[in-house]
Amino acid sequence: MGYRVVVVGATGNVGREMLNILDERQFPIEAIEVLASRKSIGTECSFGDKTLKTKDLDTFDFTGWDIALFAVGSEATKKYAPVAAKAGCIVIDNSSLYRYDPDVPLVVPEVNPEAVHDYAKKNIIANPNCSTAQMVVALKPLHDRAKIKRVVVSTYQSVSGSGKEAIDELWKQTKGIYVPGQEVAPEVYTKQIAFNVIPHIDVFMDSGDTKEEWKMVAETKKIVDPAIKVTATCVRVPVFVGHSESINIEFEDFLDEDEARDILREAPGIMVVDKREDGGYVTPIECVGDFATFISRIRQDVTIENGLNLWCVSDNLRKGAALNAVQIAETLGNRVLKKG
Repeated sequence: MGYRVVVVGATGNVGREMLNILDERQFPIEAIEVLASRKSIGTECSFGDKTLKTKDLDTFDFTGWDIALFAVGSEATKKYAPVAAKAGCIVIDNSSLYRYDPDVPLVVPEVNPEAVHDYAKKNIIANPNCSTAQMVVALKPLHDRAKIKRVVVSTYQSVSGSGKEAIDELWKQTKGIYVPGQEVAPEVYTKQIAFNVIPHIDVFMDSGDTKEEWKMVAETKKIVDPAIKVTATCVRVPVFVGHSESINIEFEDFLDEDEARDILREAPGIMVVDKREDGGYVTPIECVGDFATFISRIRQDVTIENGLNLWCVSDNLRKGAALNAVQIAETLGNRVLKKG
């Protein structure tokens, strides 16, 4: 006996990745449907050795379905997620719409799996921002040991976080630099992304922070501990897939770098690759297609009393989005629904 699962937004990067991961992790499925907007009806999506054709999200009846994985923007989610939830189908939402709703749990299964029990207030569970997801996986086991006071994080985020159009823009701009007459002006981004970095992700707020930076602050507090102080600088870099983060952590108690390394090696969802030699660390290109969050460059920060630095890399389409959503579904199944 398995679950009746719907993937909403199945034709996008994250939706397709959700299908891949459901198959790879052998999620117990009795039936599955893939939904998209009217313009994409009939588009074929791969699910293991099967080919599924998308159906119309606008007319789909969610009654009798157990879980809906939503991989569409906030506007579509705002319209359709309550419809699915009202029909008794539990929504796992990848958009930002419900992340800050006090009645909707924001879940990273390695960090706060118990929060899935709070789904019943709205029949919705929120998936965090991609840059937050990988960071809190690294922070939680360290916080349990030494209690984190403050985090300073700088992100190096790949263009896939902005969707297929951004991937195309990086590719075409890179090619255009070498091929006269094929230069491509910025459209997705405010400045050229090829051979450049852009310290601007999402919209600017009155504080001077961007919305992406604010998300990392608010989500870390909701998922890990509201007492943690977080400051972030989020940067888009010319990498196709894989987000990287330089994380500086200040603890209440001293935590030795060797003990921190041992703690992270034992923590769920983490792979430590930390050799103090050429190539003894993980870069974004090496994490693509992997489930793990990789940690490297663990070292004491001697400029503060109880500080550590580390480097954190993960496939943003996986841990930052699709994988985390499927892990939420697994946690929901194991702890609440118990059908699989």
